[in-house]
Amino acid sequence: MASTKEYVNFVLGQINGVDITYKKMMGEYLLYANGVLFSGIYDDRLLIKPTEKAKALLPNAEYAIPYDGARPMIFCDFVDDSERLTEIIKKLTDK
Repeated sequence: MASTKEYVNFVLGQINGVDITYKKMMGEYLLYANGVLFSGIYDDRLLIKPTEKAKALLPNAEYAIPYDGARPMIFCDFVDDSERLTEIIKKLTDK
């Protein structure tokens, strides 16, 4: 199942004060903050790239497979929490 544009718009609306861009890839979306790839939307789920920084920020996170054959990614279960989501993205993409 491909992700919906409505879900992408919802996620983007939850993120404040960060320059987010995205690329549509085979029905799914890759998200970039300030030019840094940090996550993707797969089957209307926000999944975060499991970098060392992401694992440190979200040590108890659940993981999910974005598509068959892919490596697990961190499942973002706090999309509804705009403040937390924005803060995590800022920390993930801070250079």
